[in-house]
Amino acid sequence: MNTYSFDVNAVAGLIKRAGRAVMDVYAQDFAVYEKDDASPVTEADMGAEKIIFEGLQALTPDIPVVGEEHVAAGETGDLTRECFWLVDPVDGTADFVKKNGEFTVNIALIQGDSPVFGAVFAPVSGALFYTTSPTSAVMEKDGATTPIKTRAVPDAGYSVLNSRTHCDETKVAQMLAGLKIADRKPCGSSLKFCLIAAGTADVYPCSHRTKEWDTAAAHAVLRAAGGEVYDAESGAVLTYRKEGLKNPLIIAFGQKR
Repeated sequence: MNTYSFDVNAVAGLIKRAGRAVMDVYAQDFAVYEKDDASPVTEADMGAEKIIFEGLQALTPDIPVVGEEHVAAGETGDLTRECFWLVDPVDGTADFVKKNGEFTVNIALIQGDSPVFGAVFAPVSGALFYTTSPTSAVMEKDGATTPIKTRAVPDAGYSVLNSRTHCDETKVAQMLAGLKIADRKPCGSSLKFCLIAAGTADVYPCSHRTKEWDTAAAHAVLRAAGGEVYDAESGAVLTYRKEGLKNPLIIAFGQKR
């Protein structure tokens, strides 16, 4: 797939509309519910996913849509087709609840076992990262659209982004063993992958278990910008459509030295 069969601008408009709905909830006092896996969910997650599902089904009625909240409700979606949309309406719900601004809305297209399209919107900053093809990515902010690329690792060493909410120092140390580290900074949600894609950091060691919807859209953006996401244990490139849509521990690189 070198070009997309759908209107990328339409998906960009859809994710921004979902982001506005998320911000409507963010601006209020809102209830936080707990799912069966003890992870938090809010009205923002459910409302944004509804907007995205309805929009994608209208835009590409022949492509199934799979979303975090639908799966949590027992609707697994059709994973037998060559392509399917994978949606995380609010990645970083804990950051949303804490109101630190570091949460994102995510839409990915999976073809085979790879993410070939990704859109990641950070509603608070207004930054939208998306792929214009599987090998090119842009950032749209303040009315300007700019191509993004990963950077060569600086001589000072790797700039590391840690999870703000989930950071197992022992596991992180194992993942970073042998690398020259210049600095480490905390950051929430899939935004970490996008900052690496934009060349402002170099590596993200993810020391907690994730699901495919947590990573797919940002993985597509990072890959299109020149980076990659790996299984932290085997070193293999992260694939999708795995049993239960469960990821292993992963590590994301912009470039390697």
